[in-house]
Amino acid sequence: MLVREVMSSPAIVVRRTDPVRRAIRTLYVNDITAAPVVDDSGRLVGVVSELDLLRGEFEPDPRATVRPVPAAHEPPPRRVMEVMTRQAVTVTETTDVTAAIDLMVGKRVKSLPVLHGDRITGMVSRRDLMAMLARPDDELRQAVVTALREQYPFGPSWEVTVRDGVAELSGPPHPHADHIADVLARTVPGIVRVKHLRRSP
Repeated sequence: MLVREVMSSPAIVVRRTDPVRRAIRTLYVNDITAAPVVDDSGRLVGVVSELDLLRGEFEPDPRATVRPVPAAHEPPPRRVMEVMTRQAVTVTETTDVTAAIDLMVGKRVKSLPVLHGDRITGMVSRRDLMAMLARPDDELRQAVVTALREQYPFGPSWEVTVRDGVAELSGPPHPHADHIADVLARTVPGIVRVKHLRRSP
């Protein structure tokens, strides 16, 4: 499965000169945890997350401690450029989803900007991936059947079942046709494995 098949597009972006509070509202209203940051020409210059934006926005509440709360010495950040992560970890539309997951785990991020050349075309997040895995088996089965019918109309006839995201293709043994069917079934977002069950010709 490729990133372009699961990403959210178009990407919701913020500008590096945006006020922090505007960026906070953008993330909150759109129910996202991070957004690409662009300059005036639309070029990617970083990523800003919820945690980045929360930095410096709250002061200690005096009711929570018996000790006097010290006065803040510095004003809170005013612009996104002051809090964003400048070294953005990105993927392309044709990155394999497994590679994107490895990046999320290794870099401890929840989402990644998706690039086509130097243009931002979307964001792929853990929620996007979870949404694919949450698709009902009946819906996945129909998607597999449609993919086989439309992309391989002259191929053999398979009986298709899907259980917990695993597609089972039942039909007479035919190595070449089975390979094509396997590839097509795996392109369906939400299909995690493909099995071939043999039946007598």
